[in-house]
Amino acid sequence: MTFTVEALVNFVLPYVIYTLFKQSLGDVKALMASSAPPTLWSIAEFVRRRSVDAVSMLVLAGIVLSLLAFIGGGSVKFLQLRENFVTVLIALVFLGSASINRPLIYELAKAGMRRKSQSELASFEALRENKHFRRTMMIMTLAWGFGLIAATGASCVLLFLVSIAQYLLVSPILNYGAMGVLGLWTYWYGKEARRKGDARRAAGSASNQSSATGRT
Repeated sequence: MTFTVEALVNFVLPYVIYTLFKQSLGDVKALMASSAPPTLWSIAEFVRRRSVDAVSMLVLAGIVLSLLAFIGGGSVKFLQLRENFVTVLIALVFLGSASINRPLIYELAKAGMRRKSQSELASFEALRENKHFRRTMMIMTLAWGFGLIAATGASCVLLFLVSIAQYLLVSPILNYGAMGVLGLWTYWYGKEARRKGDARRAAGSASNQSSATGRT
């Protein structure tokens, strides 16, 4: 059900609104009108969560930047380019957090766990000083930063290859596809990191037991 609503709000409605109002409003105003459903949906989701954490702040920043992208007018393609810069700015937040050794992935993961389980959150936070854990968080954060920049670059190239109507249909597929790939990779990489961490702890425990046996 959620996927259906997401598809309706982010794919179908923007295309339908742009197509219906293109003739009467012109390209620019029709494009601005087409951005209303996904923007309102994002605001509704932000209000529904009723909590302020790293995830919520990232969503809110995206909403504000998207609205600012339409201020000042310009050609229809220029408007779309400005909106793509929103993703670039979010990518720079990821990269900036890595540069100051406070990887954003850690904050996002912590925010997600805070909503689910306090015990899991405590276990997660206990790993913060582990060098292997910090390395994992850093690599994930860098992957998201550079991945979002690559997706935005592809989206900008696409903007000049197809019509605006086609772009409204294809661009969300590209963006959501990139997010999906990054999400799946993050899940796989995190699972591998946990497996290797468990193996290191098991090896360390076995070594300690062996040392204790030798002393006796």
